[in-house]
Amino acid sequence: MSVKINKLEIENVKRVKAVKIEPSANGLTVIGGNNGQGKTSVLDSIAWGLGGNRFKPSKATRDGSMVPPYLSVTLSNGLVVERKGKNSELKVLDPNGEKAGQQLLDSFVEELAINLPKFMNASSKEKANILLQIIGVGEQLHQYEREEQEIYNNRRAIGQIADQKKKFAKEQPYYPDVPKELVSASDLINQQQEILARNGENQRKRQNLQQIQQQYAAQGQEVERLRQLLQQAEATYLQLGNDLEIAQKDTLDLMDESTEELQRNIQEIDEINRKVRANLDKDKAEEDARNYVVQYDELTKKLNDVRQKKVDLLDNANLPLPGLSVEDGHLTYNGQQWDNMSGADQLKVSTAIVRKLKPNCGFILLDKLEQMDLATLDDFGKWLEQEGLQAIATRVSSGGECSIIIEDGYVVGQENLPTQEVPATEIPQWKPGEF
Repeated sequence: MSVKINKLEIENVKRVKAVKIEPSANGLTVIGGNNGQGKTSVLDSIAWGLGGNRFKPSKATRDGSMVPPYLSVTLSNGLVVERKGKNSELKVLDPNGEKAGQQLLDSFVEELAINLPKFMNASSKEKANILLQIIGVGEQLHQYEREEQEIYNNRRAIGQIADQKKKFAKEQPYYPDVPKELVSASDLINQQQEILARNGENQRKRQNLQQIQQQYAAQGQEVERLRQLLQQAEATYLQLGNDLEIAQKDTLDLMDESTEELQRNIQEIDEINRKVRANLDKDKAEEDARNYVVQYDELTKKLNDVRQKKVDLLDNANLPLPGLSVEDGHLTYNGQQWDNMSGADQLKVSTAIVRKLKPNCGFILLDKLEQMDLATLDDFGKWLEQEGLQAIATRVSSGGECSIIIEDGYVVGQENLPTQEVPATEIPQWKPGEF
């Protein structure tokens, strides 16, 4: 069961002269009054009484008082915490009268509960780290965030390269009328030589035809002149006729091939190859761009998977307040980071987190609640009651929302209450000539 404050007695601390308070066990106890009347001094006194000398005010004794400070805090677990005497020594008594010390108080009193500004003034990331530590997912979430950042950086680099490749490919010229591969000059020359060889053979056949025609004509004349050799001449003539028929068939469909295109290609080979290389570069750039887009999409999927793991981790965590979360290393409440939260939400979030730090500490001190309007103040008080939390707060006001009013170091209506007796030995003795 959480420990709360049942009763306070404070004398001669800062601006307080003599104050006795019995705060509500649950909800808000608002200490009202004008500025400079001792409201914050009450909270500082509680912090000093329960938190130890590290919370002792730099000037603890009330101005003009000859009596040292006196503090008494009665807690719901039966402990009575006192500070009194010249040195304001701490005394902690349990219900059985046994004495204890600061170590016992530290075991259930949460530092931030009595020093809430320390939490509220921390950076957004520091607040987030406190929350992650108390719900036990800080290390896992940090690991996911490191993994998320690494994937994000890789994806960003891949995306930039893909964009560069696309831009490079788009800027490259393309020539659809050239071959897919580079042209070889030696191949073109070989093709030219082969054509020239075939043309030479055609010329030889034409010359052969002319020669046979001449021989045929001459032999005909010889037949006429040499009838006595007719038989031999006729045989020869017949043979030549056969040869003529063959020669005519061989030359009938002959067509010389042109080397003009090859000659032109040889002359333009450098320009053709330049265009082919440009096309190859463009194709390569487009292929590279497509590959980087695929990598980018894969990294995007990994990034979304890691982000989902973070969401699942926080969704399944035992958060101290619905709507509370950590996004990108910052504390958020209902989707808003700390600097975008209302003052009321900041106090609500702080109270919930501080309580989670030490569940046995059932109270919290809140200074300067004038930032809340009355409706918000009422809602905040109802939330505290619902959560079983005790809050002792100050507010510059004397309205009905205040549980007590402090005026000139007293609770209004308690001005004539008896104060602590001061032993004569504790009254300073002035020596002649000291001043």
